[in-house]
Amino acid sequence: MKTIHIVLFTCLLMLACKENKKEVVAQNTTSDYVMVDAKVKVYHSDGTRSYKDYQPFKTRTLKHLPNFNPKGDVKLSKYGGDMSQPQQEATGFYHVKKIGDRWWGIDPLGYPYFNIALNSVNTGKSERTKAAFNKKFQTKENWINETINMLQENGFNCAGSWSDVKAITEANKVLNKPFAYTINWNFMSSYGSKRGGTHQQPGHTGYPNDAIFVFDPDFETFCNQRAKKLIEYKDDPNLFGYFSDNEMPFKFKALDNYLGLPKDEYGYKAAKNWLQEKGITENDITDEHREEFMAFVADKYFSIVSSAIKKYDPNHMYIGARFYANEKNHELFMKTAGKYLDIISNNYYNHWTPDEQDMKNWTDWSGRPFIVTEYYTKGEDSGMGNTSGAGWIVRTQEDRGLFYQNYNLALIESKNCVGWHYFKYQDNDPTAKGVDPSNIDANKGIVTNEYEVWTPMMEKMKAINNNVYNLIEYFDANK
Repeated sequence: MKTIHIVLFTCLLMLACKENKKEVVAQNTTSDYVMVDAKVKVYHSDGTRSYKDYQPFKTRTLKHLPNFNPKGDVKLSKYGGDMSQPQQEATGFYHVKKIGDRWWGIDPLGYPYFNIALNSVNTGKSERTKAAFNKKFQTKENWINETINMLQENGFNCAGSWSDVKAITEANKVLNKPFAYTINWNFMSSYGSKRGGTHQQPGHTGYPNDAIFVFDPDFETFCNQRAKKLIEYKDDPNLFGYFSDNEMPFKFKALDNYLGLPKDEYGYKAAKNWLQEKGITENDITDEHREEFMAFVADKYFSIVSSAIKKYDPNHMYIGARFYANEKNHELFMKTAGKYLDIISNNYYNHWTPDEQDMKNWTDWSGRPFIVTEYYTKGEDSGMGNTSGAGWIVRTQEDRGLFYQNYNLALIESKNCVGWHYFKYQDNDPTAKGVDPSNIDANKGIVTNEYEVWTPMMEKMKAINNNVYNLIEYFDANK
């Protein structure tokens, strides 16, 4: 019997040592991160897209920050600024300022502020989502009040593009803690729709030969007429800023694209005149010339649009056109955009963790801070197809939250980022008709088609959102 006890004890001891070793190894290999499986989208030369099989990605979360001990709830102004920070000039409107080596948003009362937004804070249009809306909220007023309360409780302080501005501004009249918002005016796409020649592409408007109509003499007139609508908002302190358009084709080969237009097009004539003024033949075009013309197109667009915006609303920020492709990686283009923008807005996909050099370049080149205005993951456990859109696919809602923490920790750490806009409020509805091809069947939202919150994800989002000022202090003290 004694021998059996000794053998049993030895086995248990060996098992315990084995388990302890496994735990130590796990701690050593994940001391700075956890591994999260994700599928990345692949873009094929024929225009089709597919997803690779799951592969693990290093993912840093709040739990992986050495010695991060948040000091507790930060006292916030009614606009969401950090009242523990030195108060800056109170202009009555949001603006940005570089304090030391960090860029900040500044709220209307002058307190340093970080913009945490959600895109498309809007109600669904399908019969299914309408039925869920009627059952849960009954009225638009109930929906927006409950939604803003839910978002603020989870650390969001702004609505991004394509949100219900009318409902938000009405709610702000009665809320003690107002909710900031943005407006996208779609100057170029609206002009193109009126002019003719545009077409729908997944996620944005398409233009002939990827050449926007910036050289049309009527474009400037159109912008000035459209910008008169800004007068309605120019005195509202809750407006964070204006986008002028979404995901336009600012292409490196813009010069080639404009020269490929019909000869009676204003864009073709502008490209030919530009070459003639520089003494360049079409056979002599170099990549340096392409860089210059790309910036020339940008200067034409941003000078016209920013002039119209500031003419009718000098109070609010012009926060860009939501760059989405390689334009943001071209120095001369970004330098040109920075002449006119208060904030650079970038839709930044295909990066599990934002690239440190990218984030440095955007501000070094433009001289302006940035916000990331689109990024997301889709959870396979949602039961949705998840074939549309550009975001990653992960296994669970909790994994979506882990991605959110990893991604945004890098943004905070950069010191050049003054906010992020997550895409988006509600999942795509597969039963909806006539929607954008990029928004068909994907688990992009923080709420379902029935307006139920994806709780495992939201818990992770709340943890970082509500700690953003503590995290800024942490990174600034440790870098």
